[in-house]
Amino acid sequence: MDLEIYNDDNLIDQKREDWVKDIVQFTFNKLELKDNTQLSIHFVTKDKIHEINKEYRDTDRATDVISFAINDGEDSLDYLEAQIPDLPVDLGDLFISVEIVDEHAKDYEHSFDRELGYTIVHGILHLNGYDHIKPEDEKVMIGLQEKILSAYGLEK
Repeated sequence: MDLEIYNDDNLIDQKREDWVKDIVQFTFNKLELKDNTQLSIHFVTKDKIHEINKEYRDTDRATDVISFAINDGEDSLDYLEAQIPDLPVDLGDLFISVEIVDEHAKDYEHSFDRELGYTIVHGILHLNGYDHIKPEDEKVMIGLQEKILSAYGLEK
């Protein structure tokens, strides 16, 4: 796993950053992703994620996580990966608002870590092509998400 964490405003401390690396690795293992899979996580403010959401999603509000997948199904990398088997797989980028995660933790009466874990796993699943727009897809995605979180020790 190649994980880049951008925490320029020191929104999370080093201990939590290490924990993030651990839950990302755990999720990668559960999804059986290649060892050379890459991902970046950007911890941002509520204002910054609002700005990103407005600019790229045309949604004028803050949210907890925004995912930008490198390979979103439009331009498949399957051919290239077949030609170069050790080619690193870049899933894309997650932008996570620590402030919104904290608000959600309080609203849902979860610990901050449970909510942050939920947000990270949710984002990674999106980057791997899972979605929850249709009820049948939501059942699959949320079921897998809860399975990963429970196995990690972050039950509801």
